[in-house]
Amino acid sequence: MRWVRAAAATLLLVLPAAACTGGEPAAPERLVIAAGGPEDVYTFLAEALGEAAREAWSAQVDVVTTPGSVENLRLVAEGRADVGFATVDAAEIAVSGQLPFVTALPIEALARLYDDYLQVVTLAGSGIDRLSDLAGRRVSLGTEHSGTDIVADRVLRAAGVTLDALDTRTDLSPRTSAQALAAGEIDAFFIAGGLPTPVVTNLAGTASVRLVTMPGLVDDLQAQSGQHYQAGSIPAGTYGLETEVATVTVANVLVVRQDLPEEFAYRLTELLFDAKPELVDAHEEARRLDHRSALATYPITLHAGAQRYYRATKPLAGPMVSP
Repeated sequence: MRWVRAAAATLLLVLPAAACTGGEPAAPERLVIAAGGPEDVYTFLAEALGEAAREAWSAQVDVVTTPGSVENLRLVAEGRADVGFATVDAAEIAVSGQLPFVTALPIEALARLYDDYLQVVTLAGSGIDRLSDLAGRRVSLGTEHSGTDIVADRVLRAAGVTLDALDTRTDLSPRTSAQALAAGEIDAFFIAGGLPTPVVTNLAGTASVRLVTMPGLVDDLQAQSGQHYQAGSIPAGTYGLETEVATVTVANVLVVRQDLPEEFAYRLTELLFDAKPELVDAHEEARRLDHRSALATYPITLHAGAQRYYRATKPLAGPMVSP
């Protein structure tokens, strides 16, 4: 992507030179990772990263199950987690102190990871083909104040569908949403995740799943909610789909506190890339992790420890690989 290449190049130009530390940074003895729900891509990757920390550092590792981005950002900001997974749109409202956050959170990034794909899941025969068809229907927008909830609300507004137009709006977790859809208790649910998203994969194993198409939505969405959102498509064959489905994507970032010691942040960033093969084994979206695109965390500032790692590894020394 040209904008990723440009952002990476700009960031390297402004990164300060690394100070000499006089030796290899000490490995952390304990690591707490804020992840996601039981079947989230975040959790699969967090477990793999945690196992890599145990093996490389002999560290005590705790992977914390959470509803997702918003809670992860709070846990990191409050010092109850050392590192967490979050969508960049949720991270932006965290650092600016917008709702659902009551104050600006001191968050910085280690890396851009991969893109979440927004998926509006329904069943064959539901008659729901586009977002406008959700009017008068029972819809789950995801756990309240989760990353899915944030993007779902913004996408509906961009599509001109008000929450009042829904028959019923519920705030169910991904797993509970899938169970409710299969049981006929709701008509559709929103979920944002890397592809394939495990909850949807599991549902597609027992039911005929359809995804709602969102063509031509990104211009209005960007105008209302920012440039984080990009047009994307879910490939044919995913979940057994016969054709590709137009949708919206948003990047994920790995975040830490601003005051995390530089050496700790350096070692975390180093571990992330050293453990890439194990992360890919945990979920295929980890193949998107790339030293060059990882720099593109705007508008979330890169932590000084991460800056030092990228300078040491010279991420622009080679052809740009698009995520």
